[in-house]
Amino acid sequence: MKTHRLNMTASLLIGISAFAVQAFASEPTVVPEQPPFPAQGKITYVSRDSILEFKALPEYREPEWVTEKFVKAGKLPPVAERLPKEPMVFKAGNMPDGMGVYGDVMRHVIGGRPEGWNYSAGQTQGWGGIDIGMFECLTRTAPLFQVEADDMEPLPNLAKSWDWSEDGRKLTMHLIEGAKWSDGDPFDADDVMFYWEDKVLDSSVSPLNGATPETFGEGTTLKKIDQYTVEWTFKEAFPRQHLFAMAYGTFCPGPSHILKTKHPKYAGTTYNEYKNGFPAEYMNLPVMGAWVPVAYRPDDIIVLRRNPYYWKVDEAGNQLPYLNELHYKLSTWADRDVQAIAGSGDISNLEQPENFVESLKRAANESAPARLAFGPRVIGYNMHMNFSGNGWGDPDERAKAVRELNRNLDFRKAVTMAVDRKKLGEALVKGPFTAIYPGGLSSGTSFYDRNSTIYYPHDLEGAKVLLEKVGLKDTDGNGFVNFPAGKLGGRDVEIVLLVNSDYSTDRNLAEGMVGQMEKLGLRVVLNALDGKQRDAANYAGRFDWMIHRNTAEFASVVQNTPQLAPTGPRTSWHHRAPEGGEVDVMPHEQELVDIVNKFIASNDNDERTELMKQYQKVATTNVDTVGLTEYPGALIINKRFSNIPPGAPIFMFNWAEDTIIRERVFVAADKQGEYELYPEQLPGKPGESGPIN
Repeated sequence: MKTHRLNMTASLLIGISAFAVQAFASEPTVVPEQPPFPAQGKITYVSRDSILEFKALPEYREPEWVTEKFVKAGKLPPVAERLPKEPMVFKAGNMPDGMGVYGDVMRHVIGGRPEGWNYSAGQTQGWGGIDIGMFECLTRTAPLFQVEADDMEPLPNLAKSWDWSEDGRKLTMHLIEGAKWSDGDPFDADDVMFYWEDKVLDSSVSPLNGATPETFGEGTTLKKIDQYTVEWTFKEAFPRQHLFAMAYGTFCPGPSHILKTKHPKYAGTTYNEYKNGFPAEYMNLPVMGAWVPVAYRPDDIIVLRRNPYYWKVDEAGNQLPYLNELHYKLSTWADRDVQAIAGSGDISNLEQPENFVESLKRAANESAPARLAFGPRVIGYNMHMNFSGNGWGDPDERAKAVRELNRNLDFRKAVTMAVDRKKLGEALVKGPFTAIYPGGLSSGTSFYDRNSTIYYPHDLEGAKVLLEKVGLKDTDGNGFVNFPAGKLGGRDVEIVLLVNSDYSTDRNLAEGMVGQMEKLGLRVVLNALDGKQRDAANYAGRFDWMIHRNTAEFASVVQNTPQLAPTGPRTSWHHRAPEGGEVDVMPHEQELVDIVNKFIASNDNDERTELMKQYQKVATTNVDTVGLTEYPGALIINKRFSNIPPGAPIFMFNWAEDTIIRERVFVAADKQGEYELYPEQLPGKPGESGPIN
């Protein structure tokens, strides 16, 4: 290569040090165009108001067995009395297959295990869409994949509408009036305020989803106006961006009438007792979602049944959901793909590229029970470097020295130039799936601009020159560079790489990085933890580097936007402040913070587009993260299901379980199977086991 020839020639010149040739290292360029991917589904774009509305209908319907067994027997009020004054109405024109029929089950397979049902106190339900089926939030974003950027604002949900004050610093939210939890208790502003005051503002409650006061803007307050009205007060004017943070999973209220019975403020318990007060065996927890957990067998299955008080309907007045039951078989994440392809499971987010080729082969068979629908390339992996130089995570001397290197631009350039992204992608899957990803915004977002995406091409020799410029040389001849003189002088530069052990893709990328960094002269040691432990280590700042799959802010931009930069002490994934401290931002980070804050405050779509171009250029030029690879995901869905939107990404604003709007999904009468485990039964009383007849 030309660069290498120049370096070799320069190194032969007498009196010229290695530092003088560093300018010959590979020059940054625009990222290469991605290879075409013909299997990607086509998205039909619509306006937000064509998806849903809130209004009263002349009459309402429900499954006949609910009326016969429960309403006529006096166990339930009539459906019209169980619905809100103005229920949410999904418009038939936005349903791919129109209004549906009742019956059947959607069978999920997951690798997670439920810790309990106290989601807002930091307990996982096992992932795989369980929490999405149970909990509803103030706003909703998942269906926005079909909405153009110039109409981009969250959909209403528990908050049916909102009004801005003239100065844009107050937002009045009108909650859905007359909606009820699945046990019949009214949903109102008290549930919202409990979530805000006793979860978000209470630092003793450890959140699962990372919601903090800064998530909704520094200095933001919330107060109750009346039973169905709350008022936000912001420091900035018209921060519409925060509406996205009120969706899954950062503002999904729990049933305060149940949670207060265990909360220290109201029950005199400890925070640990509160968190663990609703274990996995606690059935029939009241929810606002479409399905309620009614059965749990450890390492076997979780079963959810339809919520008789669900507050959404179709245009004919049919109370949703159409599906009576959800199953969550407790297995492994790899088994989820296998069972969905085989037909013993119904849905999977095919996100592990190692399974792509075999899955496509099986789905191509006409007798295959499932179909594959690939979306855009929105699955991207970054390697995050811990930038905190002032104590986040209480680093020892070695970790402090690594962070000092992380904060050096030449070091970051050396690392990114040593990454052979083509090989990383090919090691995961052959074919036109993976693409070179230098970091920054996902290529699948409407805000992505290729010409603003700076890429440092693979150049191992040039990377070594940059390491030497930083002062890192192999002084003992063992193949690894050593720290310069000082407390750690003479020791190998050893970097601990945090990785999620639950997923083969994460592990494969991490192992690939270990090998590629070894060629550079950096000793990288893996710290492989399961997802829960990995997240805990990340939040606590106990890492040097971390393999991290992109989250919503990179795929959608408008959701979790403050996390694109260290806009607050706890917003960034890789640069936070120690308790009570301030983030010690570097110059390029301050640029990113300013850009993100301007983006949040702007209502001008053209300006917002331009700001994200600036963000992308600053982030990739300065190697804010080391991008690794990017590829599409595929929704595996059993062919018997209707109302699956074409081109639905498995993750953009949220996961596919929410993107496809499961409460609208149905199975035609002639395709329904006998999969229900609790036919013609409804959820029972909170805390009791099983549904009722």
